[in-house]
Amino acid sequence: MTAIRVALADDHPIVLTGIKALIETEPDITVVSASTSGLSAAAEIAATIPDVAVVDISIGDMDGIELIRRLKAEVPSVRLLALTVHEDQSYLQQALLAGVDGYLLKRSAAEDLVRAVRTVARQEMYLDPAIAAKAVAPPPGRLPNADILSERETSVLRLLAQGFTTKEIAERLLISIKTVETYKVRAAEKLNLRTRVQIIRFAAAQGWFEAPL
Repeated sequence: MTAIRVALADDHPIVLTGIKALIETEPDITVVSASTSGLSAAAEIAATIPDVAVVDISIGDMDGIELIRRLKAEVPSVRLLALTVHEDQSYLQQALLAGVDGYLLKRSAAEDLVRAVRTVARQEMYLDPAIAAKAVAPPPGRLPNADILSERETSVLRLLAQGFTTKEIAERLLISIKTVETYKVRAAEKLNLRTRVQIIRFAAAQGWFEAPL
């Protein structure tokens, strides 16, 4: 199994040490650089080309949004996960426009950082459940009714929207990975949902982020 290579950038040494320790407990994730400034982060990420860069939006010597924009232009293959205290929609929208692939609140990091890293590493978007509902909620009347889903299809889709992998869903629901895939395909076909963003949008409309499983 190839490890996910991760770069970290946060101007608070204690926070940086904490998230580094959290990630390094996972056997499938390796930290290749840890920077306390935007300038050093830009240089180290360009030199190491990690799979994922976890970047603090308020990094001190450089606007974190500008750092994300710069990294997106200079090393487009690197997936970018914003780690921040900012819950304002304006920060989220700026990050999304800059090209960020994930947005995680620092207050959620202890529980969700590893899952967020894995989600963006597999080329999917991760949005912190605490703000996802407001970020992607669609106009009313645009989405199909969740009542057409079975109880199992609902559980699988709900967990998928919250960033769980197929394997994690299987373990959580005590079913096989193949069964999870079957429920996922059935649910997506019933609702005509083709992308992860559409699934997140649907989940937000159902209020599934407000009361996670």
